[in-house]
Amino acid sequence: MSAGEIILWEVMGTAALILLGNGVVANHVLRDTLGSGSGFLFINIGWGFAVFTGASIAAPSGAHLNPAVTLGLAVSGKTHWADVPIYFVGEMLGAMLGALLCYLTYKLQFDTNPDNENTRGIFCTGPTVRNPLWNTVTEVIGTFVLVAWILLSPAVKMGTDGVPQFGNSALGYAGVAFVVLVIGTSLGGPTGYAINPARDLGPRIVYALLPIRGKGSAEWGYSWVPVVGPLVGAVLAGLLYLALPV
Repeated sequence: MSAGEIILWEVMGTAALILLGNGVVANHVLRDTLGSGSGFLFINIGWGFAVFTGASIAAPSGAHLNPAVTLGLAVSGKTHWADVPIYFVGEMLGAMLGALLCYLTYKLQFDTNPDNENTRGIFCTGPTVRNPLWNTVTEVIGTFVLVAWILLSPAVKMGTDGVPQFGNSALGYAGVAFVVLVIGTSLGGPTGYAINPARDLGPRIVYALLPIRGKGSAEWGYSWVPVVGPLVGAVLAGLLYLALPV
């Protein structure tokens, strides 16, 4: 597959991921919506199925959608290092496009929302207790779980008797959606579980540029945490894969 094709599929898949993921948060946060105040579980379910949708769309490129996944696959030897920056470009462009589409979808709700000071959380993550070191550790752990599952999840194999032995990957992209859902419900409370540098940085940039009345700061002082943490977690998962007899 050419570089242009990889970028195209990753842009489309990541844009769908962010449009639907940011969209479910907007539906919860903004006042004049049918989902206003629906809660954290509502958000987690939406993000899980947003991953399923985006990955299904981007299947031709391998459906990375996430620089941490790309890096983990490269460390483990499953992706060529020369392709890493190509995937990164597609993932970041897609994340920014998805965030813009989310804003356009909820434009009227942003305009009528009584307090847009805290709308940054629609687009990107933030900690409930601010401590950059421990917030980074949280992101490392969450991303490690995600990337390790992707690398270690067994594939479907044909048994000697001709009966297929189904591994986790038999679920297809629904499998990773379930993993993201459980990461959110179990590990997502402290930082909002970015577990994806593009998912956080791309929409954060868009939020900083959008003409949202009364919006708050983009919090650039925190922005490195959901980038560094996931990348470290991905490298650790890749190294674990190399160390195991798989």
